[in-house]
Amino acid sequence: AKTSEEIDVTASHFEKMPTFPSPAVMGDPSIMSQKSHGTSNTAVQKNLRWGCDSKTADRICNFNRHYAEHSGYFEKTNFVEEESGNEGEIYFHDSNTGKLLFVAPKGRSFRDFLFESRNHGWPSFRDEEVVWENVRCLPDGETVSVDGTHLGHNLPDKKGSRYCINLVCVAGKPIEE
Repeated sequence: AKTSEEIDVTASHFEKMPTFPSPAVMGDPSIMSQKSHGTSNTAVQKNLRWGCDSKTADRICNFNRHYAEHSGYFEKTNFVEEESGNEGEIYFHDSNTGKLLFVAPKGRSFRDFLFESRNHGWPSFRDEEVVWENVRCLPDGETVSVDGTHLGHNLPDKKGSRYCINLVCVAGKPIEE
């Protein structure tokens, strides 16, 4: 059931975009087939980074293909406060598996990253910030992890691919290797 924390992102947004240019790595929709915990084999980690809500994360990451956290949700977390003093790159990990998914900002400042994210309502990543080893783009624009975590959608603009990602889906803690 849709909650006030979620909005509907329907496939109609993506009808004219069957594939995306390199370096995007296209994935087969079977990545999102049913597994032991929704579309993933594992539930969301407890105590997600930046104070993200685990219950909302589990619903969006594992039991959803079209909904998103509420626009601007990332600004209601500790993300901006905790990361605004960071002069380096920020590592974004899968909230289920802990695998590295995005590294940002790259080729721009944190201020530019935040400006674009605020304009679109969700953390917005560019191709060079995606860890393609662990991320796939489906033909309808859905952006997912190789393990079946729903992350968000690719909504290209005149600059190229733009991955609008739910913060709750990339607020995991890194896996220990």
